[in-house]
Amino acid sequence: MAELVGKIALVTGASRGIGRMTAMRLADMGATVAVHYRNSAAAAHRVVEEISAKGTQAFALQVNLSDPDGPKRMYELMDVELERRFGSNKFDILVNNAGAATRAVIEEVTEADFDETLQVDLKAPFFLIKYASPRLRDGGRIINVSSMGTRVAFPVMAAYAPAKAGLEALTLLLAAHFGPRGITVNVVLPGATATDMNPAAKDPVQSRELAETIALRRVGQPEDIADVIAFLATDRARWVTGQRIDTSGGQRI
Repeated sequence: MAELVGKIALVTGASRGIGRMTAMRLADMGATVAVHYRNSAAAAHRVVEEISAKGTQAFALQVNLSDPDGPKRMYELMDVELERRFGSNKFDILVNNAGAATRAVIEEVTEADFDETLQVDLKAPFFLIKYASPRLRDGGRIINVSSMGTRVAFPVMAAYAPAKAGLEALTLLLAAHFGPRGITVNVVLPGATATDMNPAAKDPVQSRELAETIALRRVGQPEDIADVIAFLATDRARWVTGQRIDTSGGQRI
């Protein structure tokens, strides 16, 4: 379905996992995709190559979002690419997927851990959206990625869950703020998903144990989340905004 032909998307953390699959899904629907990565250059360029092989444009952006200047640097690089390719720095879809998942109880969280988690999971998305505002076309889409860990008590998410809860609060108020421009803002809440950030969900034994806590009796796969994000990016989701969409398969309901 070529629903996103003519659209341009930025997906953060797109070299692997949910971000990679989201970039692929958006490209399959016709969007040009900016594939952001921090360290995984080879993986990011493979994503670009796979998208390009399908006849859709893509390019990679290397930015460290744990650096406070990361969001500004993102758009400096992206502006150059978009101006060169399209003669304008305007784009349509922002997917804030990149995350730092510190797993520790409060007694074990260092100030450095807390600061990095807050920077990557809340501050970076905040400023990516702020700097996107004059660049996003009216009728655009902002899709944030949170965690079902904001609705269930996981003590080892002492830093991660509060940062993601802040992102969910930001989503709601921005839906009201951007509504007059026809820009929708939503947030998805994955549960146990088989990605590098959640090794337990990829482990054969631990994943079976996790599946017992999930209504659909399996752990999630990146495409389970990416398909929801891709839907939210389309015109079919034009009447959905300010929503927290649980994409956990019913984990611990």
